Amino acid sequence: MASEPSTLSHQSSGSTLGPSSQRPLNKERNSESFIDQAEEDLTLPTRQLTDEANLDEYRRETATGTIVQPHTAPDGHQEKYKLVTFTVDDPENPKNWSKVKKWWCTLMIASVCFVVAFNSAVITADIQGPAERFHVSNEVSLLAVTLFVIGFGVGPMFFAPMSELFGRRIMYVSTLAFGLAFIVPCAVARNIGTLLVCRAIDGIGFSAPLTIVGGTLADMWKNEERGVPMAAFSAAPFLGPAIGPLVGGFVADDKGWRWLYWVQLWITGLVYVLMFFTVPETYAPTILLKRAKRLRKETGDATYVTEQELDSRSLAERLRVYVFRPFQLLTREIIVLLLTLYMSVLYGLLYMFFVAYPIVYQEGKGWSSHMTGLMFIPIALGVLLSAALAPMVNKHYNYLCRKAGGVPPPEARLIPMMVSCWLIPIGLFIFAWTSYPDVHWIGPCIGGFPVGFGFIFLYNSANNYLVDSYQHQAASALAAKTCLRSFWGASVVLFTEQMYHRLGYEWAGSLLAFISLACCAIPYLFYFKGAAIRKHSKFAYSGDETLPTSNKPKN
Repeated sequence: MASEPSTLSHQSSGSTLGPSSQRPLNKERNSESFIDQAEEDLTLPTRQLTDEANLDEYRRETATGTIVQPHTAPDGHQEKYKLVTFTVDDPENPKNWSKVKKWWCTLMIASVCFVVAFNSAVITADIQGPAERFHVSNEVSLLAVTLFVIGFGVGPMFFAPMSELFGRRIMYVSTLAFGLAFIVPCAVARNIGTLLVCRAIDGIGFSAPLTIVGGTLADMWKNEERGVPMAAFSAAPFLGPAIGPLVGGFVADDKGWRWLYWVQLWITGLVYVLMFFTVPETYAPTILLKRAKRLRKETGDATYVTEQELDSRSLAERLRVYVFRPFQLLTREIIVLLLTLYMSVLYGLLYMFFVAYPIVYQEGKGWSSHMTGLMFIPIALGVLLSAALAPMVNKHYNYLCRKAGGVPPPEARLIPMMVSCWLIPIGLFIFAWTSYPDVHWIGPCIGGFPVGFGFIFLYNSANNYLVDSYQHQAASALAAKTCLRSFWGASVVLFTEQMYHRLGYEWAGSLLAFISLACCAIPYLFYFKGAAIRKHSKFAYSGDETLPTSNKPKN
């Protein structure tokens, strides 16, 4: 087998048969298939392949299950490879799975994200427990949160590219098992060093789902269907931190701080077992690679290949491209940078609440941990309500799709963000100016509802906008966002207490509100100027580049 990638355009094979290739081609579907697949297939492995790679095998279904690809061997003679594709209505194509199967997989990976976020926050219910047991300050005890969240930023820079080299499933299974194993040392730690080191390892192990899930959803759902599943995913990282202190408060008051880790082990273990046995591989290049290997073994024909196998670059070189690409997007793409900063502010606010709520309710009002945990309920209700409204938002997006001839600009994703961005400062101002110790407890509690409600619309819109703007670089764009966001979220818990004591409850909360208010300009900037910015981008996706001239949508 030659090692250089082919450079010629594809031509469908009429004689070379792949698996299930005898079924007749639906001509009406075929006329639209290329447009649909070019818009839907958001996870093509363009970062691991040379610039001359064809990639049609990952984009479209063919009647034969192969694309005949002329290729010049190193010795100069012509060879023909059969690039393995999905067949029409191929049951192994994740986009052709039943709605029940796709929704089950979506809910399972959303559950994984929920428990990961839950694990990050549940220990905030009793920070003083480890501090007293190991004779350290509260700031040192808070490092158990900080190091865990830092892991969220470190892991994606490696797990995102590895998921596109080796597949999604292997990354879910291996990293979650790794993280699961290190919960136990946290629960039985005899010194603060053991606890902090194991929490850092846990954070890295549990970080994979937060960056791989976006690609997994794009693997299964069509572009116009992705809004509601993305909302389910977007809700999980915010619902977990809201439920964590609520559950943790009751557990800590009744059983002590070590049981906060045993609860993590049970919940995470249950979700891991369900995911291990019920969620298959979703990444098209990995599925087709396995099919090509099977066909070579069954037929003895070595010309069944995928573009991945024709890539002449070494694994180290490909990984280097993957690892550096998120940093390139973060430093060279203004869209990625500003949205990342905005999401970092929001993520930081969420983790600030873990410290601010105990200050306001336990320190200011003398409440217990479990009573303080109940005050997170409005945040959770806001998250759930906004997620429940996702079908309405998706319906409006589909209307914009039809209005734009099936290919709306990425900026259409920003409309919910432009409305909901104002809810965050509103909620923060309510929380800030009702946090006096002698003011009724319901004031700060109510302030959490608009914050939770706004989080999901903002987060969901930002994710969809990044995916639509950088479709072939979506995993890198999301990894860049996750990295910076996690480092900021990890840092804020270390200075929130000092900020509240220096500025006072009201002005500390107001400072956060003013920062979030300033960020409201970001979605409006990209809604009106995003298209112009993307025209000058080296990495932004252009759908026209993948569509045949005859099939481009008319204006």
